[in-house]
Amino acid sequence: MLVGGLEVRNNLCLAPLAGITTLSVREFFSKLGAGLTHTEMISCAGLIRNNDKTNDMLKVSENEAPLVVQLFAHDEYTLTAGGECVLKSGYSYGALGINMACPMPKVTRSGSGAALLRKPDIAAKMVKGLKSLGLPVWVKIRRLEDDNDTLQFIDGLVMAGADNVCIHGRTCAQRYEGTADRNITALAAMRFPGIISASGDVKAVSDIQEYLSFGCAAVMLARGAISDPFLFEEYRGIYRTHEEKLQELIAFGMRAKEYAGEHKAVVMLKRFAGCMLRYTRGSAELRRLAGLSTSLAELIEILGRGY
Repeated sequence: MLVGGLEVRNNLCLAPLAGITTLSVREFFSKLGAGLTHTEMISCAGLIRNNDKTNDMLKVSENEAPLVVQLFAHDEYTLTAGGECVLKSGYSYGALGINMACPMPKVTRSGSGAALLRKPDIAAKMVKGLKSLGLPVWVKIRRLEDDNDTLQFIDGLVMAGADNVCIHGRTCAQRYEGTADRNITALAAMRFPGIISASGDVKAVSDIQEYLSFGCAAVMLARGAISDPFLFEEYRGIYRTHEEKLQELIAFGMRAKEYAGEHKAVVMLKRFAGCMLRYTRGSAELRRLAGLSTSLAELIEILGRGY
């Protein structure tokens, strides 16, 4: 199907997650059936300075689903220059993304992330500048306090050329607390058909189906993907045994070790440990032990006790 100017195998996607959507994690979710994935937020200022750590975040695997590189900056000049660096990197991306949703002060105080929700003129110019580089442009936003303000903001993005706008149904002030408002997503999907994707409190197949019933072009899994990575398969009617899920996680841990070393592989695998252990006998103790584990072999052994 076609979503936001990209051909994808389905409309359930992996949202950008800071510190999480690294290359090995994106490969893992691509294997589980994600229609599309995102990089972490990548600083355009870091790309312009040719920062090695920032450049490493651009790496792409041939085993990934279509990939959106998500960028952040405070103005159109920095953003467009960062986008040009992406195109010169030699890596292939399906679309260029703009983060206008991150609520954390270390991002917003520079005028980036959710701070742009209060600057619709600059936000529209950023979309227009990035669009000039020739790839589809995807934007991730949060809802504003007033629904009409949110719709007007989206209108400016669409008029500037945005191919997809993903709405997280919490305000900047809420950060990640409370409940995501689905009403604004439904209103936006009705007003901008084929343009709106949804994010926020997607924890079950029924949540995905509800967002799609609004007319959303796609649904983004964020924290819901960490609590249950196999939701991607369940959405497509694929159900694995507990042992099969364990084997997939072990394979992910080994792949992550190849890419990033054992320490980072352990940290990443721990994020998914709760999914494997929450319904097992003695889960509280097993989760405690998993949290204390320091080696990949030890963590895998603890996960293995869960079946």
